[in-house]
Amino acid sequence: MRAVLQRVSKATVRVSDKEIASIDHGILIYLGVSRADGQEDVAYLSEKICNLRIFPDSDEKMNLSVKDVGGSVLIVSQFTLFADARKGRRPSYSDAAHPEYARVFYFDFISALRDQGVPVSSGTFQASMQVEYINDGPITILLDSKKTF
Repeated sequence: MRAVLQRVSKATVRVSDKEIASIDHGILIYLGVSRADGQEDVAYLSEKICNLRIFPDSDEKMNLSVKDVGGSVLIVSQFTLFADARKGRRPSYSDAAHPEYARVFYFDFISALRDQGVPVSSGTFQASMQVEYINDGPITILLDSKKTF
C-alpha cells in the first residue's frame, strides 16, 4: 500500500460537481493498493498514519498526531500511486491491484482508522473525483507499507 499524506486545514471531494465529503482539519490521504498487499499492509499503514506526529505542539514542533489534535482524515483512492513511468511515455499500472481486490483493502483501511478513533470521510472508490484542499505547512509525506521508500 502506498499513501500520500497532506496535512490540511480543509479538504473537499466532489464527484460530478457534487460535494460528497469534506474535513476541516486533519490529513488528506491518497491511497493506492498493490496486487501484493494484504491485511498486514492495512494494519501497518493505518497505525502509522494515526500516530504520525505531523501536527504542531505549543512550541510549533511537529509533535502531535491527528488523534492528539482531534483531527479528521479524508481518504481518496488512487491507483496511480503504483504508476511505473520508467519506460516510455505512458505509465504502466501493472503493480496496482485490480479494482475488486483493491476495494476490499480500501474499505478495510477506512475501518482500521475508525477503529483507532479517527473520524474518517472518503471519496467514492473508482470514481473520477475533484479534490480541493489547503495544504497546511505545507506538509506532504509519502508512505509505503513495503518500506520501498
